[in-house]
Amino acid sequence: MESIQGTSPDLPPALRSVLDDLAKSDQEAERIVGGLSDSQANWQPSPNAWSIAQCLDHLTRANTVYAAALAEGLSQSGPANEPWLGPIRPGWPSRYFIRSLEPPPKNKLRAPKKIVPASQIGSREVLAAFLRSQEDVRAVIKKAAGLDLNRIRFRNPFIGFLRFTVGTGLLVIAAHDRRHLWQAERVHQSAGFPAS
Repeated sequence: MESIQGTSPDLPPALRSVLDDLAKSDQEAERIVGGLSDSQANWQPSPNAWSIAQCLDHLTRANTVYAAALAEGLSQSGPANEPWLGPIRPGWPSRYFIRSLEPPPKNKLRAPKKIVPASQIGSREVLAAFLRSQEDVRAVIKKAAGLDLNRIRFRNPFIGFLRFTVGTGLLVIAAHDRRHLWQAERVHQSAGFPAS
């Protein structure tokens, strides 16, 4: 998997910030899931609560679908007339949506059907898949370098009539990662979490 971490100094600060968020999410996922058995990763604190593996599988599915939609939006944009240096400026509805994703969650959201997690998945498998999905997002960032991400829009893959800017989409992914990694950590700290 090719990473653009080494080329990040060439990116606008706004995109370097998103890359930093992705790196933190990678580290957090590895910290939470690394060393867990499959039974620990799939343990649910209650029948209606997600396991650690389900939190990561949900993020993997969401990141993959969202990255594809962002890439499609970028492919429909024309060449940049001048370099874009940021910052990312979401409109007020987008800012509200991003804030609603940040942990700790203020309200529970129902996952769209496309990104409902599997009921069981191996700990190593789910971590590897999550890290791959993060690389999908990094590939979008590489493609987006120099383009005005406050002007290029993409169709929200879950609510077809909504169109966000690509910059907003990247901030949504970072906030969504934080939300469900926070949730996974709460599962790990739950009373009754299996010792092995």
